[in-house]
Amino acid sequence: MDLTPQIEKFSRRFAEVESALSDPKAFDHPQRAQELSREYARLKELVGHGHAYRKMTADLAQNRALLQSEPAESELAQMAREEIARLEAEGRRLGQEIQRGILPPDPADSRNTIFEIRAGAGGQESALFAADLYRMYTRYAEARRWKCESLDSSPSDLGGYKEIIFQISGRDVYKRLKYESGVHRVQRVPATEAQGRIHTSTCTVAVLPEAEEVDVEIKPEELEITVCRASGPGGQGVNTTDSAVQILHKPSGLIVRCADERSQQKNKAKALRVLRSRLLDRRVAEENAKYAAQRKAQVGTGERNERIRTYNFPQNRVTDHRIELTLYNLPRMLEGDIDPVLEPLMTHDLEEKLAALKL
Repeated sequence: MDLTPQIEKFSRRFAEVESALSDPKAFDHPQRAQELSREYARLKELVGHGHAYRKMTADLAQNRALLQSEPAESELAQMAREEIARLEAEGRRLGQEIQRGILPPDPADSRNTIFEIRAGAGGQESALFAADLYRMYTRYAEARRWKCESLDSSPSDLGGYKEIIFQISGRDVYKRLKYESGVHRVQRVPATEAQGRIHTSTCTVAVLPEAEEVDVEIKPEELEITVCRASGPGGQGVNTTDSAVQILHKPSGLIVRCADERSQQKNKAKALRVLRSRLLDRRVAEENAKYAAQRKAQVGTGERNERIRTYNFPQNRVTDHRIELTLYNLPRMLEGDIDPVLEPLMTHDLEEKLAALKL
């Protein structure tokens, strides 16, 4: 596929957006200015990929010519072969990034992301697995220099979580992690199992792009806000004041609770952040339901009842059921090395969307 026309198209549009943002009047409409700023950042990256792709193409041609001109066993020919292999791999990576730019951008891709992990079938073992998943995602975020912020949690008796809600902030968080929504299944021998039997437990993971105030309007009269004393270890400041906040959104029936901060105002702000994101997610899900037949062919990115992955401890195996990918690196994955699963998911999603556009 010749990517030159697309690279030139990105460059032209980048110049147009840059010019629009240089006009002070663009900021008279905050939402429009925000959209232009996001498009600018996206196009700037694509233009950079385009420059790198052109340079890679030129370097590849030079090395292929060198390989043809040198004796097959010479040191220069060997160096050229190694450089060709490196450049071809780099070309595939850059080509994929440029092809992603061809697709209509998902405005949520650049947003911060709210994770909601809930224990499912399996009792205490499920709650312990919820803690494992939380650690996996926070380790991954730390490796990418993203920021993690706890919003609310409900610990279990043995050190796991019945539920934990947290936010990951950084560049392209939702773009990479949106594929994690769904049911995660674990198969292992619980620490409480005396006879060494393997148990199967599940957790549900919801991945929500953070909604902004311009996305979802919440009227004060639609909210019922109650405060209470936060639960926690005795003697800590967190449970000596009425700081926990619970918000009921009357039109939708959604309830959000936040108690992680000592400040009632901070807990209220966090709860509203989660509520906006849930409302946006519900609206997007309703819109997507209109195209359910089309979405069946795509990678599941938001079906809460979809079993997406199995973590089998006895076999050291991780299987992603959507793309029939099996890896034998379970300990590394639980330490946050999840790119070996995320990258194939992103590639598969890209190929499906390009095929739908007949590109």
